[in-house]
Amino acid sequence: MERRKFFREALLLSATVAVECTTVGLNTLFKAAASKGLSYYVFVAYSYPLATLALLPLPLIFRNTTTVVPSFKFSILSRIILLSFIGVLSQIFGYTGIACSSPTLSSAISNLTPAFTFTLAVLFRMEKLALRTLSTQAKIIGTMVSISGALVVVLYKGPTIFLGTSPSSTHSTNSLHWLMGSPSVSNWVTGGFLLAAQCFLLSIWSILLSY
Repeated sequence: MERRKFFREALLLSATVAVECTTVGLNTLFKAAASKGLSYYVFVAYSYPLATLALLPLPLIFRNTTTVVPSFKFSILSRIILLSFIGVLSQIFGYTGIACSSPTLSSAISNLTPAFTFTLAVLFRMEKLALRTLSTQAKIIGTMVSISGALVVVLYKGPTIFLGTSPSSTHSTNSLHWLMGSPSVSNWVTGGFLLAAQCFLLSIWSILLSY
């Protein structure tokens, strides 16, 4: 029993790490494609139908016969439409922010998602706020650190560290800058706020999904 629990937790942790690595790789590839002229609207428009075709057979394959499926009512349809709208809008904000800034900023700003989710869960009374408990204090401190770190990353853009010292390295640096883009300070801040808006929409999406 203990071994099964350990393997289950290890599987969940491995899946979480795999999702994060996939997200970072996807953001990096999108930034490279956007630097060559790919529109984020076109990317989002094509990604959702392809994802639907890829994931649609899975519920039919792994369907549990003991699960009671609720009747399809207008309330369920309206919730599906609302969740879809928020999901698409968050993707547009996210990829627009990556196009304005960099995948590195996207990875740093993504730490705002649990902070926003915890704040919204407290506001909607889905999370009990017991200030004397250690878990609540850790969540509050983590939320403050996440928000403070995101503000520092967005509002402060340090000097370039990756510099070429030889003709070959200079050519590689210029190629990397052309591939990944070299955003200005204004675009960096705009991209940061767009990525923060994406995190906020993802938090709303999570709250509505479990509400």
